[in-house]
Amino acid sequence: MANVSVTDGTLVVEIAGLDRLWAIKSRIEIPLANVRGATLDPGILREPKGIRVGGTHFPGLITAGTFRSGGEWVFWDVKDPAKAVVIELADERYSRLVIEVDDPRATVDLVELARRPG
Repeated sequence: MANVSVTDGTLVVEIAGLDRLWAIKSRIEIPLANVRGATLDPGILREPKGIRVGGTHFPGLITAGTFRSGGEWVFWDVKDPAKAVVIELADERYSRLVIEVDDPRATVDLVELARRPG
């Protein structure tokens, strides 16, 4: 599971608990200027993941870590697809972050509100 916050114009994703081990990452920081948007997508787990570069993938149980798909890097940390949020990025190593959060609607609202000017 991931915790998402916004601090000083930066989107901060902190990977919690054992997911740090499965994902081989504990924190991702992205300038808000490079965040294109966030959406709820419980069906995302059915999409092909690509090639796992680092992390863990047990279909139906956990997808966590860095994957290369269609020429793009995607970071995953999802066990429960009902709690999946997709954060689209530009000009970053990852083109997308696919993460599980406690409250998907609140996380999408947080990201979308933070992206608004003013």
